[in-house]
Amino acid sequence: MLHVHSDFSLLDGASSPEELVGEAAALGLTALALTDHNSLAGAVRFWQAAQARGIHPIFGAEMTLEGGHHLTLLAQDEAGYANLCQLITASRPLPLPDEPWPGKVEAHLPWDVLARHTKGLLCLSGCRRGPLAAPLLEGNERAARAGADRLLALFGRERLWVELQHHDRPEDDRLVRALRELAQRLDLPVVATHNVHYATPERARLRDALIAIRHNETLDEARRQGHLPLNSSHHLLSPQAMARRFVECPEALTASQAIARRCQVALDFRDRRLPRFPTPPGQSEFSYLYQLCHANLSRRYPELHPAVLKQLAHELEVIEQAGLAGYFLLVWDLVRFAREQGIRCQGRGSAAGSLVAYLLGITSVDPLAHDLLFERFLSPGQTTMPDIDLDLAADRRDEVIQYVYRRYGPEHTAMVCNVVTYRARSALRDLAKALGFPPEVTDRLAQGLDTHSCVEAAARLRQRAGEGGRDAHPLHLLADLLAQMEGRPRHLSIHVGGMLITGPPLSQVVPLEPARMPGRVVCQWDKDSVADAGLIKIDLLGLRTLGVISETLAWVAKQGEPVPDLEALPLDDPVLYRMLQRGDTIGCFQVESRAQQQMLPRLRPERFEDIVVQVAIVRPGPIQGGAVHPYMRRRAGLSPLASRGAVETEPVTYAHPALEPVLEETLGVFLFQEQAIRAAVAVAGFTPSQADRLRRAMSRSRSQEAMAEMEALFLEKAVARGVEPEAAAGVFAQLAGFAGFGFCKSHAASFALIAYQTLYLKRYHPAAFVCALLNHQPMGFYPAEVLIQDAKRHGVVFLPLDVNRSSWSNVLEAVEGGWGVRLGLSTVTGLG
Repeated sequence: MLHVHSDFSLLDGASSPEELVGEAAALGLTALALTDHNSLAGAVRFWQAAQARGIHPIFGAEMTLEGGHHLTLLAQDEAGYANLCQLITASRPLPLPDEPWPGKVEAHLPWDVLARHTKGLLCLSGCRRGPLAAPLLEGNERAARAGADRLLALFGRERLWVELQHHDRPEDDRLVRALRELAQRLDLPVVATHNVHYATPERARLRDALIAIRHNETLDEARRQGHLPLNSSHHLLSPQAMARRFVECPEALTASQAIARRCQVALDFRDRRLPRFPTPPGQSEFSYLYQLCHANLSRRYPELHPAVLKQLAHELEVIEQAGLAGYFLLVWDLVRFAREQGIRCQGRGSAAGSLVAYLLGITSVDPLAHDLLFERFLSPGQTTMPDIDLDLAADRRDEVIQYVYRRYGPEHTAMVCNVVTYRARSALRDLAKALGFPPEVTDRLAQGLDTHSCVEAAARLRQRAGEGGRDAHPLHLLADLLAQMEGRPRHLSIHVGGMLITGPPLSQVVPLEPARMPGRVVCQWDKDSVADAGLIKIDLLGLRTLGVISETLAWVAKQGEPVPDLEALPLDDPVLYRMLQRGDTIGCFQVESRAQQQMLPRLRPERFEDIVVQVAIVRPGPIQGGAVHPYMRRRAGLSPLASRGAVETEPVTYAHPALEPVLEETLGVFLFQEQAIRAAVAVAGFTPSQADRLRRAMSRSRSQEAMAEMEALFLEKAVARGVEPEAAAGVFAQLAGFAGFGFCKSHAASFALIAYQTLYLKRYHPAAFVCALLNHQPMGFYPAEVLIQDAKRHGVVFLPLDVNRSSWSNVLEAVEGGWGVRLGLSTVTGLG
């Protein structure tokens, strides 16, 4: 099947790439093309699903030509794929760096651009809106002949087919006959396709609703305007069904098989993912990385232990095998630039488990001292690429982004996209409008939802509607459609900070679109697709707290006091832990929320590892996953209060003895993603790369099939190691229950370090700290008046607005016995 649309043909396709591949396999198809409208956004997901189901994937797109005609293009080889990406990019012109965002741009491909990028592409003449079919439907044979001549001049007879489709419309017999006659006159081959927009007939009603949503109409209005198809025949067909439709033209069916065999493209860019990093003469990227790491050993580890050298040798070996030395150098260069410019930055996420990243100064947490796991970031044999997240002072983040554009060029750099999917409330509003619900009823239904899940919301609507089918109550139809909206893409947006840098021009790897931000472009792949294609992104994220820290240290310097080296703070200051234990944390990163303040007196942190747990556990995932209360009860059982019966407790237990060293730090409760990796290694003997595949399956929304595959492998390997089947199943069930809320320990440790630094500044430099906090509002959980009142409790003096001395920002001024904060107009205005 060579003409197929997924739900990445936004608001026109009603099945995901995975659903289409699954149905194709069930129908006995051996090859499938994905030809979304002017898009390859779903290509990687399609590729992954096709590989898993033994389907031969073909990459293409239905392009909208200048003038509105549609044309089906398929990539025959790598050159064709690169040209397809460039054509999709050219269909939405990108603004120049100094130009504003042009607004939403409908795709249209100029013919002259198409003429420059035909190499490696196979051309099918398109659907009813194609340059041949559309004029023939109007009876204009001359225009159809002109369109065919134009395509023939571009692609030649070896790469052009007249596309035949039959969807049981009254005029389809006449159209197919006219297209065959035109092909015969021009000695062109024909090919039978089907304009697929959903996997099964049951999805036809959803596609109708999506079309109505796209046109901002009700279904009745869309039908009157001719926007809806006449029937539900736009689903995948079996080879036998296609043969019956084209029984008089068997050569058209044979041509589809020949085309499929000619299209041989794989979306694996691991061998050309990054530009080569410039190194000193005579040095490779790896030798330069090796030199930098060893040069920094004495600074990070004044007392060098064999364990450090062993871990460094291991990581460097894995990095060399993965070909990632240049990637580490690239990120090191960004950090170097930021710090030379005085821009505070810190790596976080799974990269904090890497000793190499620590030695390069990319991350700030000692991974060996805090038992962080390198294999969560990168493991031997890992097929997906890691990424390093950099937090930058938010007020200066753009300087680093512009440095990336300058150093690597705009043709090699773009932001990663974020696929915005429907949630329950937005889906319900759009569907209810399409179904003609009165606005007041729609508002009442939407406001009554307390879930993001479309499936859960649909179940509640059915309960509200009572017994009966869709004809008995309109809510049943709304619920049926709402359940099918789960995970459907609504539109593409820009990722908060993900930047993609490639060796070849980026527009030859993935199509690009204009971004809302001036001078920025966004690629059509999200972070998961980027990783699955073997590419690497770098997250450059703005963090206001880092700006607060920088400004606080600047005020300390202006006060004439010694500026503390926050990177070298001892992590065992009892004063700071007493602050945590009493919940005195307003203004402090990650530990200031009301939920944190309620939990801190119960958890009573006594060491840095407790702050790491605190950062990870007070989040919706662990709360919904049932990890919080067992952990707190077990921790309470170890406290002096337990003996007096003052708190509810429970004993520390483990589902299997092999889990004790894995879960000891969290008292037998799964909390960190690294624990899932270690548990899979300890119980089932997984390799680190297998364990990371399990972790990835747990952390992705589209993971049911992957989880089933990993469960079978886990049970097989665990039983082979002597684990009782029931015990193995219990451990995996515990892992599966953990799937929705696992938190990366390396990430938590990075945030815990910043939390500790803000606690230090709040305690020892309170005036400078609150002055900086107020200047970086809005941020955190509290308005300015709460920050001011809290600072007053800590002895900070505030000076009122003064027409002669105040400015827009807050500043420090000398007062009797120290320093006070002169309120600025920005804060006073906010206070009302």
